[in-house]
Formats: sequence, structure tokens, C-alpha cells
Amino acid sequence: MNISLAFFVFIFEENLSPRKFVGSRQAPKFLTREERAALALQRRAEQVERMKENQRRIDESRRQFEAEAKRAGEIYEKLLFVGPSLLILIVKRVAMDAIETVITTEIEIVVENEESVVGRETVENEKSVREVAAEKEIGIGIDEDGVEARNGTEIDGIEAEEEDDTFDPNKLQEAVKVRYLGLQKEKKKRGRRLHERKFVFDWDASEDTSQDYNKLYQKRHEVQFFGRGAIAGIDVNAQKKTNNVFYQAIMEKRRTEEEKQMEKARREKEKIRERKSAHDDRHWKMKPLDEMTERDWRIFREDFNIAIKGGRVPKPLRAWEECGLPDEVYQAIQKVGYKEPTPIQRQAIPIGLQNRDVIGVAETGALEEVLCFGFILIEYKDLLIEEETIKFGELLNIRTVSVIGGASREDQGMKLRMGVEVVIATPGRLLDVLENRYLLLNQCSYVILDEADRMLDMGFEPEVQKVLSYLPVSNQKPDTDDIEHEEALMNNFATRDKYRQTVMFTATMSSAIERLARAYLRRPAVVHIGSAGRPTERVEQIVYMLSEDKKRKKLVEVLEQHFEPPIIIFVNQKKGADLLAKGLSKLNFNPVVLHGGKGQETREYALQALKDKTKDILVATDVAGRGN
Repeated sequence: MNISLAFFVFIFEENLSPRKFVGSRQAPKFLTREERAALALQRRAEQVERMKENQRRIDESRRQFEAEAKRAGEIYEKLLFVGPSLLILIVKRVAMDAIETVITTEIEIVVENEESVVGRETVENEKSVREVAAEKEIGIGIDEDGVEARNGTEIDGIEAEEEDDTFDPNKLQEAVKVRYLGLQKEKKKRGRRLHERKFVFDWDASEDTSQDYNKLYQKRHEVQFFGRGAIAGIDVNAQKKTNNVFYQAIMEKRRTEEEKQMEKARREKEKIRERKSAHDDRHWKMKPLDEMTERDWRIFREDFNIAIKGGRVPKPLRAWEECGLPDEVYQAIQKVGYKEPTPIQRQAIPIGLQNRDVIGVAETGALEEVLCFGFILIEYKDLLIEEETIKFGELLNIRTVSVIGGASREDQGMKLRMGVEVVIATPGRLLDVLENRYLLLNQCSYVILDEADRMLDMGFEPEVQKVLSYLPVSNQKPDTDDIEHEEALMNNFATRDKYRQTVMFTATMSSAIERLARAYLRRPAVVHIGSAGRPTERVEQIVYMLSEDKKRKKLVEVLEQHFEPPIIIFVNQKKGADLLAKGLSKLNFNPVVLHGGKGQETREYALQALKDKTKDILVATDVAGRGN
């Protein structure tokens, strides 16, 4: 027990004894501000002295260089009788010796300065970690430039020296030689590094492997084949071009002078034709008709949103002057006031002049009617087709009769008995006239179905089919490919046995319309204008989503803000039209009503009053929603 205690005490005392440091340094010596300033000034003075010594040695070497140059000049004067080449070699050798002396002196001075700087930095950097820590405690540190400072501030009037990069005597000697001797350093050929991603775009002619340096292979002999012969594995088109050049050269040698002149003229014409087609950038409006290309016609159809299908279709109509109509028809068009044809007329009239059947799918509101000799089947009796037909009829001596409901059937029958060329009718009244033998269609050569989709939607499909069943089959076109050719259709055009032409205009191509077209039209040409089923783009549409009780108030606001007569207001029911007209009359507006409950005379008066501007607003049902 006693032994253990004594051992513990011994160890404890040993641990408490002062630690012995092997090779420990003396305690750090702290310098005052004045002492540090004095040391810095001393180092600066030593550096200035070294710089002066170096400058003195450089001046001495310069004086030696000038003495050598003077000596070389004296030698030159003495050796004027020596040959020029030997004289140049002697002078160059003397100059090289002098320059090497100067270069060696400067290199030694620079090396000495570098060694002194490195030695000073080694001595100054011998401070231990403990000294640095001790200086930090009292606020003394060393800044980045190697000058001692207190709290990061430099000593007044003392600036640190900047450290130079590692010195290379060989590089300096090479630079001095280039500077004084004018040596041109060779450009190193740039190569691609192993991990470098940049491409080297500099072309080196030595890397060209496509050239044959052997003269035997520089000019190869090409095998000439006859007919369709070719070398396997080589592009056939390239071989044909090469062979054509060979054969053309042979033909050129065999031609006479006259043949050469003719061939030259032919090539000139081809160049002129190609130049015209390639550089003619004029708009189609600036070109005459005979200079229109397929590209111009394609642009023309795109400008008017014309799309066609159905075999060979003639070019569209640019202006009335180019349509080839008889003079009396052209004069009638000018008197009526049609300055330019509408998009549907531009394409439908040229097709109609070939006696082909036409289906015109045009946007709502387009002028779709084409004047023909026959009957025009319309949807509503309030359409203005009759007025347009009468305008042309008076100028062309064509008798026109309107067979519509609401008028006396006997009066209409009396006009039909007197003879007519054009009949405008609705399905119901026309069927009634046919059944009562007021009208016969044995000599009918043209049939036009206007707004066919609307007639079928309203349930007139049975009536339309019955009316078309009264047409004779003797003048119906055969369902063959020949009717797509203009020659086959126009052979018997001037005789009584000419084929009947059927034209149908619609806003949509529904299944019922297609079924009707397959039954009564033969290989028709289909003309699409704009987007089928959409309203015309010339009409701006603004939609207000309102409840039923707010519609009347919003209508009055719109009328007060944008009151520019004539104005048409559409309603769904007849009673609603009457009530709305009475309400507008109380608000000092001047409306008139048009719907199916009104008589024929009342409806004609309503339309005429709106056109004459005696009435400002037309309140109507969908009776007035179609046509012009």
C-alpha cells in the first residue's frame, strides 16, 4: 500500500516539473515603432546602394561596347580594299562579340539582384509561429507587401517592394538577341491537345490526300460507254454529266457553221426564257394574262381564299374584261355596277362557261348567283335574287318570273304561259306549279340550287327531290370521265341536245348535300371560298354573354353608342320581334318588323322601307338571315 502511494506521488511530481524544451529558441524580442522604421530605412539604403553599383557596371559595359564599335570603325576604314563579303563577316563578328559582352554583364547583374532579393526574403521569413502569434497579441502584423504594420496600417513613408516572378536567364538572353539582332522566331505549328475540344480550322496543304503526286494518276482516262452503260459503285448522274460533256464535244466538232449558229440561237432563247422566269418578281396584277405563271395563279387563289378540286379546272377570272363574255353581257355587267367579280364568281363563272356542274361552298354572305337560262331554286321568297335577275333581263331581253308563296298562283301561271327564260322559285310553290301543269321542264338547260344546305335543314329535302325528278333525263350528262374535258361538253352546246348544267351553292358540305350532289350532279367541280361553315371575314363580330333580363338594356346601350342605320336586329320568335319593335318605338327609334307571319306585301314594304331609309331598324326573324 505504501509502495503504491509513493509511486503515485513520484509520477505526480514528475508531471508537475517544468517541461524541458530541446533546442528551444530564445524569448522573442519586441521592437518599437522607431526601431522598425530604422530597420526599414537601413534596408532601403542598402538596396539603393546595390542599384547604384549595378548601374555603374552597366555604364562601364556600355563604354566598352562603344569602344569596340569605334575600333570596328577604324578596322573598316583600313580594310576598304578587302572584298565586301569578307568585310561584312569581320564587322558582324566584332559586333557579336561586343553584344555578347553586354548581354553577359546584364545577365550577371540581374542574377545577382535576384539572389539578393531571395536571400533577404529568406532571412525575413524566419519568424516562427510563436513570434507571429506574439505580434498579433500586441497588434503588430505583416501586410501583403511584406512591411510590418500595426492594425493593418503601413508605416508612414515606407512602401513594400513587389516580388518578381521566377527569373529565367535563357529566356532573357533570347529576348535580348531578338531585340538587338532582329532574329525572327519560328512559329510553332499548332497542334491539337489531347483533351482540347476546340477544332483547328487552319488548312495545311500537306494534309491534302486527294491529290495524286504521281503524274501517272493525275490525269485518269475515263471509259466511255454507249447507251445506258455505267460503272458500278459510282454515282450514275455524275457519270452521265461527264459522258454528256464528252459527246457534246464530239458533236460540236461534227457540226457545220449553220448548225452551230442555230444551236447558239437556241441556247440564247433558252437563257432569255430562264431569265424571265427566274427574275420576274412582279405581282400578278402587273402582268398581262399571257405572262401569268403557275406560281402567279397559286398566289392569286391564295389571295382570294379559293380552293378547288374535281379534275381539270380552268384558271380563275381576274377581271370582267378577261372572262370572254359576249359584249352585251359585259355591257350589262358594267351598267349594273359590278366593278370586280366576287371570289366565288372568279372561279365559278369560268367553270360554268365550260358547261360543267359546279358545287360552290362559300362563306355566308358571299354573292353566289350566276345568271343562267333555266330556273333558280331558292330557300326564301324574300331573297333579292329576283331583282338582280330582272336587272340583267331588261338589258339582255330575258323574261323572268318569280314563283313564290304569298302571291296569286293564277297570276304566276299566266306569266308562265306567256313564255319565260328564267324562273325563280321556292321549293313548295314550284312543286305546286309543276303538279298543276302550269310549268314544264322539258326544255330546262340550267338548274341552280341556292342555299341548298339551308333548304335541307328546314325539311325541304323531299320537295327538292320531287322538283328535280321533273327534270328530263334526255339531256342529263353521262357519268364518265369524258365530261371533265371541255371538248366533250362543248360539242353539242349550240344544239337543242346540249347537256343540262346543274349548279349548287351551299355554306356547308353535309352528308345530305353530298347525297343530293351524287344523285343529280355529274363529276362536279367543287369550289371552296374561305372557311366552310364560318361567317364572312368582312364582318366584325362582337359577342356579349348576358342573361335574358339584361339583353334589352344592353341592346339600347349599343344602339345609342353605335347608331348608324340601316340596322337589322334578329330575334328567335315572331312575338318577340313585335314586342321589341314596340319597345324601340317608345324610345324614339323608327323600326319595322319582318317575319313569316306577315303578308307578302308587308314584307316587301319592310325591305323597301329599310332600303329607302324611311325606316332605320329592321327587326326580323331568320327569314331575312340569308341572301344578299
